[in-house]
Formats: sequence, C-alpha cells, structure tokens
Amino acid sequence: MRQTLDTLYRAALWASGLCLVAIALMVGAQLAARLLDGALALLHLPRTEFVILSLNEICGYLLAAASFLALAGTLKAGAHIRVTMVLAALGERTRYFVELWAFGFAAACAAYMTGHLANFAWVSFLFHEVSAGVIRVPLVYPQVAMAVGSLILTTALVDEFFIVRNRGRPTFRTAEDAITLGKEG
Repeated sequence: MRQTLDTLYRAALWASGLCLVAIALMVGAQLAARLLDGALALLHLPRTEFVILSLNEICGYLLAAASFLALAGTLKAGAHIRVTMVLAALGERTRYFVELWAFGFAAACAAYMTGHLANFAWVSFLFHEVSAGVIRVPLVYPQVAMAVGSLILTTALVDEFFIVRNRGRPTFRTAEDAITLGKEG
C-alpha cells in the first residue's frame, strides 16, 4: 500500500510538471513567433501572424491543474507552509496531538473541497459548459484535474494522519529538520 501511495504522489507531481512544461512551450512558441514577426517587420517582409488562440485561458487551466496536482507531493516533501515555529515550541506529546488534529481537520476540509470540485465538474459535464474564449474549451477538463488533485491531497492528508498516529511523526519531519539545521539537499 505504501508503494502505491508514493507512486500516486509522484505521478501527480509528474503530471503537474508536464502541465508547467506545456505552459512554457506554448508561451515560448508565442513569444518566438512575436519576435520573428518583429524581425520580419524590420526587414519589410511579410509577417507570419502566428497566434495561439486562447493562450491565456488555456495556460490558466493548465496552471490550475498543475497547482492542484502538486499539492499532495509537496505536502509529503515538507514544502507546504506550516506554522513550524509554534510546533517546535511544543513538547513531543502535545505536538503529536496537535498534528493529529491538524491532519484530521485538513483532511476533512480537503474532502469537502474535493466533493464540491467534483460536483462542479459533473455539472459542467451535464450541461456541456465551455469557456468563453475563441477556443471553446470544455470546462469539465480543468475542473476534473482540480478535483483529482484535491482527492490526491485528501488521500495524502489521511495518509499522514495515520502515519502520525502509528509512528508519532509525519513523514516530512525529516526534511523539515534538515532545513532547520541547514542540511537540506
């Protein structure tokens, strides 16, 4: 089970990274085309007039997908912003209960968010909702990506809850301690 969950978190991070690569490639292609058109105009040659339609909108959808798909992996790596100064001031026994409560509450909130995101995607699918841009993107695609990312985050939070309950410390504590000591890498 542990290997399956870790593979899921890594796969979500890779999908997130691919979304960011897609954004970079599209923006890079559009920028290169504009630079080429500028050079052609200086030489009094006909422009290519290359434009990626709805680029801003598509990049926004990819960024939303990338952000949500990266949530679980960054949680497991200890890269989320937490109030570690407060936790460090607590004793280990108190910290144990605070972390259990925090993971339980966060998992409940993430599950609630997942349910609503899935409902948004379902309604968009039922009513065939599309974006308002030149390229009419079905809204169900970015909404499903967000719901899947939220579901994976919920899974990671529940996973961390049980890890803290069984082992007494979350998986990211080792990375967090290394950062505190200046030995991250």
